[in-house]
Amino acid sequence: MKQRKMMKTEGDTSWFTHDRFGMFIHWGTYALAARHEWVKRQERIPDDVYEKYFRHFDPDLYDPRIWARAAARAGMKYFVITTKHHEGFCLWDSAQTDYKVTNTPYGKDVLTPMVDAYRNEGLRVGFYHSLLDWHHPQYPIDSCHPMAEHPDALKWNRKRDVRKYADYLYEQSRELLTQFGHIDVLWYDFSWDAKNQGPNKLGGKNKADWQSERMIKMIRELQPHVMLNDRLQIGGDMVTPEQWQPREWIQKDGLLAVWEACQTFSGSWGYHRDETTWKSADQLVQMLINSVSRGGNLLMNVGPTGRGEFDERALNALDVYARWMRVHGRAIYGCTQSNFKEPQDCRYTQNGKRLYLHVYAWPFQHIVLEGLRGRIEYAQLLNDASEVKFFDPPKTETAGNMHGINDYAGRHNGTVLHLPIIKPNVTVPVVEIFLK
Repeated sequence: MKQRKMMKTEGDTSWFTHDRFGMFIHWGTYALAARHEWVKRQERIPDDVYEKYFRHFDPDLYDPRIWARAAARAGMKYFVITTKHHEGFCLWDSAQTDYKVTNTPYGKDVLTPMVDAYRNEGLRVGFYHSLLDWHHPQYPIDSCHPMAEHPDALKWNRKRDVRKYADYLYEQSRELLTQFGHIDVLWYDFSWDAKNQGPNKLGGKNKADWQSERMIKMIRELQPHVMLNDRLQIGGDMVTPEQWQPREWIQKDGLLAVWEACQTFSGSWGYHRDETTWKSADQLVQMLINSVSRGGNLLMNVGPTGRGEFDERALNALDVYARWMRVHGRAIYGCTQSNFKEPQDCRYTQNGKRLYLHVYAWPFQHIVLEGLRGRIEYAQLLNDASEVKFFDPPKTETAGNMHGINDYAGRHNGTVLHLPIIKPNVTVPVVEIFLK
Protein backbone atom coordinates (compact mmCIF):
# COMPACT_ATOMS: atom_id res chain seq x y z
CA MET A 1 0.00 0.00 0.00
CA LYS A 2 1.34 3.41 -0.94
CA GLN A 3 1.46 5.84 1.94
CA ARG A 4 -1.56 8.14 1.72
CA LYS A 5 -2.93 10.72 4.09
CA MET A 6 -5.91 10.02 6.31
CA MET A 7 -9.09 12.04 5.90
CA LYS A 8 -9.65 14.64 8.60
CA THR A 9 -12.57 14.10 10.96
CA GLU A 10 -14.48 16.46 13.23
CA GLY A 11 -15.52 13.80 15.72
CA ASP A 12 -13.16 11.77 17.90
CA THR A 13 -12.10 8.68 15.93
CA SER A 14 -9.02 7.78 18.01
CA TRP A 15 -10.78 5.20 20.16
CA PHE A 16 -12.67 3.83 17.15
CA THR A 17 -9.59 3.00 15.09
CA HIS A 18 -8.17 1.21 18.12
CA ASP A 19 -11.20 -0.79 19.27
CA ARG A 20 -12.12 -2.10 15.79
CA PHE A 21 -15.10 -4.31 16.80
CA GLY A 22 -18.65 -3.38 17.74
CA MET A 23 -22.16 -4.77 18.13
CA PHE A 24 -25.06 -3.51 16.04
CA ILE A 25 -28.55 -4.14 17.45
CA HIS A 26 -31.72 -3.93 15.35
CA TRP A 27 -34.77 -4.12 17.60
CA GLY A 28 -38.29 -2.89 17.16
CA THR A 29 -41.86 -4.10 16.77
CA TYR A 30 -40.79 -5.97 13.61
CA ALA A 31 -39.26 -8.55 15.97
CA LEU A 32 -42.82 -9.82 16.51
CA ALA A 33 -43.37 -10.30 12.77
CA ALA A 34 -40.03 -12.16 12.86
CA ARG A 35 -39.58 -12.00 9.11
CA HIS A 36 -37.22 -9.06 8.39
CA GLU A 37 -37.09 -5.48 9.66
CA TRP A 38 -38.39 -4.27 6.27
CA VAL A 39 -41.49 -6.47 6.53
CA LYS A 40 -43.83 -3.46 6.48
CA ARG A 41 -42.40 -2.36 3.14
CA GLN A 42 -41.87 -5.81 1.66
CA GLU A 43 -45.46 -6.90 2.34
CA ARG A 44 -47.03 -3.45 1.77
CA ILE A 45 -48.61 -3.51 5.23
CA PRO A 46 -50.79 -0.45 6.03
CA ASP A 47 -50.56 1.29 9.40
CA ASP A 48 -53.80 -0.10 10.80
CA VAL A 49 -52.67 -3.70 10.16
CA TYR A 50 -49.07 -3.16 11.30
CA GLU A 51 -50.39 -1.67 14.55
CA LYS A 52 -50.90 -5.19 15.94
CA TYR A 53 -47.15 -5.46 16.57
CA PHE A 54 -47.21 -2.24 18.60
CA ARG A 55 -50.20 -3.43 20.62
CA HIS A 56 -48.44 -6.70 21.49
CA PHE A 57 -44.85 -5.55 22.05
CA ASP A 58 -44.01 -6.91 25.50
CA PRO A 59 -40.36 -8.08 25.82
CA ASP A 60 -40.82 -9.57 29.28
CA LEU A 61 -37.45 -11.39 29.22
CA TYR A 62 -35.47 -8.27 28.34
CA ASP A 63 -32.34 -7.92 30.47
CA PRO A 64 -29.77 -5.66 28.82
CA ARG A 65 -27.12 -6.77 31.31
CA ILE A 66 -27.15 -10.20 29.63
CA TRP A 67 -26.78 -8.57 26.19
CA ALA A 68 -23.92 -6.39 27.37
CA ARG A 69 -22.06 -9.30 28.95
CA ALA A 70 -22.39 -11.30 25.73
CA ALA A 71 -20.99 -8.39 23.72
CA ALA A 72 -18.07 -7.84 26.10
CA ARG A 73 -17.26 -11.54 26.17
CA ALA A 74 -17.23 -11.55 22.34
CA GLY A 75 -14.55 -8.86 22.41
CA MET A 76 -16.81 -6.03 21.22
CA LYS A 77 -15.85 -2.57 22.46
CA TYR A 78 -18.84 -0.45 21.44
CA PHE A 79 -22.48 -0.92 20.49
CA VAL A 80 -24.95 0.85 18.20
CA ILE A 81 -28.68 0.45 18.88
CA THR A 82 -31.61 1.32 16.60
CA THR A 83 -33.28 4.04 18.63
CA LYS A 84 -35.79 4.24 15.77
CA HIS A 85 -35.82 2.17 12.59
CA HIS A 86 -37.75 2.90 9.40
CA GLU A 87 -41.03 1.73 10.96
CA GLY A 88 -40.91 4.84 13.18
CA PHE A 89 -41.16 3.04 16.54
CA CYS A 90 -38.98 4.60 19.27
CA LEU A 91 -37.18 2.69 22.03
CA TRP A 92 -37.19 5.60 24.48
CA ASP A 93 -39.83 7.88 25.99
CA SER A 94 -39.62 10.56 23.31
CA ALA A 95 -41.67 13.68 23.91
CA GLN A 96 -42.12 14.03 20.13
CA THR A 97 -44.38 11.01 19.53
CA ASP A 98 -46.82 8.53 21.02
CA TYR A 99 -45.38 5.76 18.85
CA LYS A 100 -42.89 4.60 21.48
CA VAL A 101 -42.10 1.71 23.77
CA THR A 102 -43.59 3.37 26.86
CA ASN A 103 -47.04 3.14 25.23
CA THR A 104 -46.80 -0.59 24.49
CA PRO A 105 -47.84 -3.34 26.93
CA TYR A 106 -44.21 -3.34 28.14
CA GLY A 107 -44.70 0.24 29.24
CA LYS A 108 -41.07 1.10 30.03
CA ASP A 109 -38.14 2.82 28.37
CA VAL A 110 -35.71 0.17 27.10
CA LEU A 111 -32.96 2.50 25.91
CA THR A 112 -31.79 3.98 29.24
CA PRO A 113 -31.17 0.60 30.95
CA MET A 114 -29.44 -0.63 27.79
CA VAL A 115 -27.06 2.32 27.72
CA ASP A 116 -26.32 1.83 31.41
CA ALA A 117 -25.71 -1.91 31.02
CA TYR A 118 -23.28 -1.56 28.12
CA ARG A 119 -21.42 1.28 29.80
CA ASN A 120 -21.06 -0.85 32.93
CA GLU A 121 -19.38 -3.52 30.78
CA GLY A 122 -16.95 -0.94 29.43
CA LEU A 123 -18.48 -0.52 25.98
CA ARG A 124 -18.93 2.82 24.26
CA VAL A 125 -22.41 3.98 23.23
CA GLY A 126 -23.73 4.49 19.71
CA PHE A 127 -27.21 5.48 18.51
CA TYR A 128 -28.62 4.49 15.12
CA HIS A 129 -31.51 6.71 14.06
CA SER A 130 -33.47 6.22 10.86
CA LEU A 131 -34.03 9.24 8.66
CA LEU A 132 -36.94 7.35 7.13
CA ASP A 133 -40.23 7.04 9.02
CA TRP A 134 -43.10 4.95 7.71
CA HIS A 135 -45.41 5.95 10.57
CA HIS A 136 -45.07 9.74 10.86
CA PRO A 137 -48.08 11.55 9.32
CA GLN A 138 -45.89 14.32 7.81
CA TYR A 139 -43.37 11.99 6.17
CA PRO A 140 -44.03 12.13 2.40
CA ILE A 141 -44.46 8.75 0.75
CA ASP A 142 -41.36 7.93 -1.30
CA SER A 143 -40.00 4.98 -3.29
CA CYS A 144 -39.02 3.10 -0.09
CA HIS A 145 -42.35 3.62 1.68
CA PRO A 146 -44.78 0.70 2.26
CA MET A 147 -47.50 2.68 0.45
CA ALA A 148 -45.30 3.62 -2.53
CA GLU A 149 -47.48 1.67 -4.98
CA HIS A 150 -50.83 2.63 -3.43
CA PRO A 151 -53.14 4.44 -5.92
CA ASP A 152 -53.78 7.24 -3.39
CA ALA A 153 -50.11 7.86 -2.52
CA LEU A 154 -49.82 11.11 -4.49
CA LYS A 155 -53.07 12.43 -3.03
CA TRP A 156 -51.89 11.65 0.51
CA ASN A 157 -48.59 13.38 -0.16
CA ARG A 158 -50.37 16.68 -0.87
CA LYS A 159 -51.21 16.81 2.84
CA ARG A 160 -47.68 15.99 4.02
CA ASP A 161 -44.85 18.46 4.61
CA VAL A 162 -41.28 17.15 4.75
CA ARG A 163 -40.22 20.37 6.52
CA LYS A 164 -42.43 19.48 9.48
CA TYR A 165 -40.96 16.00 9.47
CA ALA A 166 -37.41 17.45 9.42
CA ASP A 167 -38.32 19.42 12.56
CA TYR A 168 -39.43 16.16 14.19
CA LEU A 169 -36.18 14.47 13.19
CA TYR A 170 -34.21 17.42 14.54
CA GLU A 171 -35.97 17.41 17.92
CA GLN A 172 -35.61 13.66 18.34
CA SER A 173 -31.90 13.94 17.61
CA ARG A 174 -31.68 16.65 20.24
CA GLU A 175 -33.30 14.31 22.78
CA LEU A 176 -30.82 11.55 22.02
CA LEU A 177 -27.90 13.96 22.46
CA THR A 178 -29.14 15.53 25.70
CA GLN A 179 -30.82 12.74 27.68
CA PHE A 180 -28.28 9.90 27.67
CA GLY A 181 -24.96 11.50 28.56
CA HIS A 182 -21.80 11.11 26.47
CA ILE A 183 -22.62 9.51 23.09
CA ASP A 184 -19.74 8.14 21.03
CA VAL A 185 -21.42 7.35 17.68
CA LEU A 186 -24.40 8.73 15.74
CA TRP A 187 -25.38 6.40 12.92
CA TYR A 188 -28.06 7.88 10.63
CA ASP A 189 -29.74 5.81 7.91
CA PHE A 190 -30.09 6.79 4.94
CA SER A 191 -30.21 9.20 1.96
CA TRP A 192 -30.97 8.20 -1.63
CA ASP A 193 -31.64 10.26 -4.75
CA ALA A 194 -33.95 7.91 -6.63
CA LYS A 195 -36.29 9.42 -9.22
CA ASN A 196 -39.44 8.27 -11.02
CA GLN A 197 -39.65 4.82 -9.47
CA GLY A 198 -42.77 2.63 -9.52
CA PRO A 199 -46.27 3.39 -10.82
CA ASN A 200 -46.46 6.66 -8.86
CA LYS A 201 -43.08 7.92 -10.16
CA LEU A 202 -41.83 8.56 -6.64
CA GLY A 203 -38.27 9.52 -5.78
CA GLY A 204 -36.06 9.36 -2.73
CA LYS A 205 -34.90 11.81 -0.11
CA ASN A 206 -31.63 13.62 0.41
CA LYS A 207 -29.76 16.18 2.50
CA ALA A 208 -32.22 18.94 1.56
CA ASP A 209 -35.16 16.92 2.90
CA TRP A 210 -33.42 16.09 6.19
CA GLN A 211 -32.00 19.63 6.45
CA SER A 212 -28.68 17.92 7.08
CA GLU A 213 -26.67 21.12 7.51
CA ARG A 214 -28.93 22.29 10.32
CA MET A 215 -28.83 18.84 11.89
CA ILE A 216 -25.03 18.62 11.81
CA LYS A 217 -24.67 22.13 13.26
CA MET A 218 -26.81 21.10 16.24
CA ILE A 219 -24.92 17.80 16.68
CA ARG A 220 -21.53 19.54 16.75
CA GLU A 221 -22.80 22.13 19.22
CA LEU A 222 -24.21 19.56 21.65
CA GLN A 223 -21.56 16.83 21.42
CA PRO A 224 -18.66 17.94 19.21
CA HIS A 225 -16.68 14.74 19.90
CA VAL A 226 -19.36 12.37 18.57
CA MET A 227 -18.52 10.23 15.55
CA LEU A 228 -21.02 10.81 12.75
CA ASN A 229 -21.52 8.43 9.87
CA ASP A 230 -21.82 9.42 6.22
CA ARG A 231 -25.51 8.88 5.50
CA LEU A 232 -26.79 12.41 6.01
CA GLN A 233 -25.19 12.85 2.57
CA ILE A 234 -22.80 15.56 3.77
CA GLY A 235 -20.03 15.52 6.33
CA GLY A 236 -19.43 12.42 8.35
CA ASP A 237 -16.42 10.97 10.12
CA MET A 238 -16.67 7.44 8.76
CA VAL A 239 -17.71 5.55 5.63
CA THR A 240 -20.16 2.67 6.17
CA PRO A 241 -20.08 -0.17 3.60
CA GLU A 242 -23.08 -2.40 4.27
CA GLN A 243 -23.24 -6.17 3.67
CA TRP A 244 -20.04 -6.27 1.62
CA GLN A 245 -16.38 -6.58 2.52
CA PRO A 246 -13.95 -4.02 1.06
CA ARG A 247 -10.91 -5.55 -0.64
CA GLU A 248 -8.76 -2.50 0.02
CA TRP A 249 -8.66 0.51 2.34
CA ILE A 250 -11.62 2.72 1.43
CA GLN A 251 -10.75 6.17 0.16
CA LYS A 252 -12.76 9.37 0.22
CA ASP A 253 -11.70 12.29 -1.94
CA GLY A 254 -8.34 10.58 -2.48
CA LEU A 255 -7.67 10.20 1.24
CA LEU A 256 -7.73 7.07 3.40
CA ALA A 257 -11.09 6.99 5.17
CA VAL A 258 -12.11 5.88 8.62
CA TRP A 259 -14.52 3.10 7.78
CA GLU A 260 -16.71 0.41 9.28
CA ALA A 261 -18.31 -2.58 7.57
CA CYS A 262 -21.74 -3.39 9.03
CA GLN A 263 -22.72 -7.03 8.69
CA THR A 264 -25.25 -9.58 9.89
CA PHE A 265 -24.98 -13.06 11.33
CA SER A 266 -27.63 -14.06 8.77
CA GLY A 267 -29.47 -12.32 5.93
CA SER A 268 -31.64 -10.12 8.14
CA TRP A 269 -30.94 -7.26 10.54
CA GLY A 270 -34.06 -7.70 12.64
CA TYR A 271 -35.00 -11.02 14.22
CA HIS A 272 -35.99 -13.49 11.49
CA ARG A 273 -37.28 -16.80 12.80
CA ASP A 274 -37.03 -18.73 9.53
CA GLU A 275 -33.80 -17.26 8.08
CA THR A 276 -31.28 -20.00 7.32
CA THR A 277 -28.22 -18.29 5.80
CA TRP A 278 -26.30 -18.04 9.06
CA LYS A 279 -22.57 -17.58 8.60
CA SER A 280 -20.01 -20.22 9.55
CA ALA A 281 -17.39 -19.73 12.25
CA ASP A 282 -14.71 -19.23 9.58
CA GLN A 283 -16.77 -16.56 7.82
CA LEU A 284 -17.47 -14.69 11.04
CA VAL A 285 -13.86 -14.51 12.15
CA GLN A 286 -12.50 -13.82 8.68
CA MET A 287 -14.89 -10.88 8.23
CA LEU A 288 -13.42 -9.25 11.32
CA ILE A 289 -9.85 -9.93 10.20
CA ASN A 290 -10.57 -8.76 6.65
CA SER A 291 -11.92 -5.44 7.94
CA VAL A 292 -8.96 -4.69 10.20
CA SER A 293 -6.45 -5.86 7.57
CA ARG A 294 -7.83 -3.16 5.26
CA GLY A 295 -7.78 -0.39 7.88
CA GLY A 296 -11.41 -0.70 8.97
CA ASN A 297 -13.80 -1.81 11.69
CA LEU A 298 -16.51 -4.45 11.87
CA LEU A 299 -19.96 -3.73 13.30
CA MET A 300 -21.69 -7.11 13.64
CA ASN A 301 -25.45 -7.17 14.09
CA VAL A 302 -27.77 -9.01 16.48
CA GLY A 303 -31.56 -8.97 16.10
CA PRO A 304 -33.20 -9.68 19.49
CA THR A 305 -36.49 -11.56 19.70
CA GLY A 306 -39.85 -10.09 20.59
CA ARG A 307 -39.38 -11.32 24.17
CA GLY A 308 -36.14 -9.41 24.47
CA GLU A 309 -33.51 -12.11 24.12
CA PHE A 310 -30.69 -13.01 21.77
CA ASP A 311 -31.75 -16.30 20.24
CA GLU A 312 -29.60 -19.43 20.38
CA ARG A 313 -28.13 -18.94 16.90
CA ALA A 314 -26.98 -15.41 17.73
CA LEU A 315 -25.48 -16.55 21.03
CA ASN A 316 -23.61 -19.33 19.22
CA ALA A 317 -22.18 -16.79 16.77
CA LEU A 318 -21.12 -14.52 19.61
CA ASP A 319 -19.44 -17.52 21.25
CA VAL A 320 -17.37 -17.99 18.07
CA TYR A 321 -15.99 -14.49 18.55
CA ALA A 322 -15.58 -14.96 22.31
CA ARG A 323 -13.42 -18.06 21.89
CA TRP A 324 -11.28 -16.57 19.13
CA MET A 325 -10.90 -13.07 20.56
CA ARG A 326 -9.92 -14.31 24.01
CA VAL A 327 -6.56 -15.44 22.67
CA HIS A 328 -6.27 -13.35 19.49
CA GLY A 329 -7.55 -9.96 20.59
CA ARG A 330 -4.19 -8.26 20.30
CA ALA A 331 -4.12 -9.11 16.59
CA ILE A 332 -7.22 -6.88 16.28
CA TYR A 333 -7.16 -4.09 18.86
CA GLY A 334 -4.91 -1.21 17.86
CA CYS A 335 -4.09 -2.92 14.57
CA THR A 336 -4.47 -1.79 11.00
CA GLN A 337 -3.38 -2.65 7.47
CA SER A 338 0.26 -3.65 6.94
CA ASN A 339 2.45 -2.53 4.06
CA PHE A 340 3.94 -6.01 3.67
CA LYS A 341 2.70 -8.25 0.88
CA GLU A 342 0.39 -10.95 2.24
CA PRO A 343 1.13 -14.63 1.48
CA GLN A 344 -1.53 -16.59 -0.37
CA ASP A 345 -4.60 -17.42 1.76
CA CYS A 346 -3.40 -15.12 4.55
CA ARG A 347 -4.06 -11.63 5.92
CA TYR A 348 -1.80 -9.29 7.83
CA THR A 349 -2.73 -6.93 10.62
CA GLN A 350 -0.08 -4.80 12.28
CA ASN A 351 0.44 -2.77 15.44
CA GLY A 352 3.83 -1.07 15.40
CA LYS A 353 6.57 -3.71 15.41
CA ARG A 354 4.12 -6.55 15.94
CA LEU A 355 2.96 -8.11 12.69
CA TYR A 356 0.12 -10.64 12.78
CA LEU A 357 -0.18 -13.32 10.12
CA HIS A 358 -3.74 -14.71 9.97
CA VAL A 359 -3.66 -18.06 8.16
CA TYR A 360 -6.94 -18.91 6.39
CA ALA A 361 -5.78 -22.13 4.71
CA TRP A 362 -3.28 -24.11 6.75
CA PRO A 363 -0.29 -25.08 4.56
CA PHE A 364 2.06 -28.01 4.78
CA GLN A 365 4.88 -26.86 7.07
CA HIS A 366 6.05 -23.66 5.36
CA ILE A 367 4.95 -20.12 4.52
CA VAL A 368 7.19 -17.65 2.72
CA LEU A 369 6.95 -14.07 3.98
CA GLU A 370 8.05 -11.81 1.16
CA GLY A 371 10.08 -8.73 2.02
CA LEU A 372 10.81 -9.82 5.59
CA ARG A 373 14.30 -11.25 5.17
CA GLY A 374 16.42 -10.18 8.13
CA ARG A 375 13.58 -8.21 9.72
CA ILE A 376 12.14 -10.77 12.18
CA GLU A 377 13.32 -11.00 15.78
CA TYR A 378 10.94 -13.74 17.00
CA ALA A 379 7.73 -15.52 16.01
CA GLN A 380 5.08 -17.51 17.87
CA LEU A 381 1.59 -18.88 17.52
CA LEU A 382 -0.63 -16.38 19.26
CA ASN A 383 -3.10 -18.89 20.69
CA ASP A 384 -0.53 -20.57 22.96
CA ALA A 385 2.70 -18.51 22.61
CA SER A 386 4.53 -21.52 21.19
CA GLU A 387 7.61 -20.65 19.16
CA VAL A 388 7.48 -20.71 15.38
CA LYS A 389 10.91 -21.18 13.86
CA PHE A 390 11.96 -19.20 10.79
CA PHE A 391 15.02 -18.97 8.57
CA ASP A 392 16.41 -16.69 5.91
CA PRO A 393 17.65 -18.89 3.04
CA PRO A 394 20.43 -17.86 0.69
CA LYS A 395 19.34 -15.60 -2.12
CA THR A 396 19.98 -18.41 -4.58
CA GLU A 397 20.12 -22.15 -3.98
CA THR A 398 20.50 -24.86 -6.55
CA ALA A 399 20.16 -28.07 -4.54
CA GLY A 400 18.61 -29.63 -1.45
CA ASN A 401 15.15 -30.78 -0.44
CA MET A 402 14.02 -27.18 0.25
CA HIS A 403 15.25 -25.91 -3.09
CA GLY A 404 11.89 -24.65 -4.39
CA ILE A 405 10.88 -22.80 -1.23
CA ASN A 406 14.35 -21.42 -0.56
CA ASP A 407 14.75 -20.25 -4.12
CA TYR A 408 11.38 -18.48 -4.05
CA ALA A 409 12.15 -16.85 -0.69
CA GLY A 410 15.58 -15.80 -1.90
CA ARG A 411 14.22 -14.17 -5.04
CA HIS A 412 11.58 -12.28 -3.03
CA ASN A 413 13.76 -11.13 -0.15
CA GLY A 414 11.73 -13.48 2.00
CA THR A 415 11.78 -15.42 5.25
CA VAL A 416 10.43 -18.95 5.62
CA LEU A 417 8.20 -19.82 8.58
CA HIS A 418 8.36 -23.46 9.71
CA LEU A 419 4.85 -24.34 10.90
CA PRO A 420 3.53 -27.43 12.70
CA ILE A 421 1.98 -29.97 10.38
CA ILE A 422 -1.29 -30.04 12.32
CA LYS A 423 -3.35 -26.85 12.33
CA PRO A 424 -3.89 -25.38 15.80
CA ASN A 425 -7.38 -25.99 17.15
CA VAL A 426 -8.63 -22.44 16.61
CA THR A 427 -10.88 -21.01 13.92
CA VAL A 428 -8.15 -18.92 12.28
CA PRO A 429 -4.58 -19.46 13.55
CA VAL A 430 -2.42 -16.37 13.95
CA VAL A 431 1.37 -16.10 13.96
CA GLU A 432 2.63 -13.17 16.01
CA ILE A 433 5.79 -11.80 14.45
CA PHE A 434 8.06 -9.46 16.41
CA LEU A 435 9.92 -7.20 14.02
CA LYS A 436 13.38 -5.84 14.66
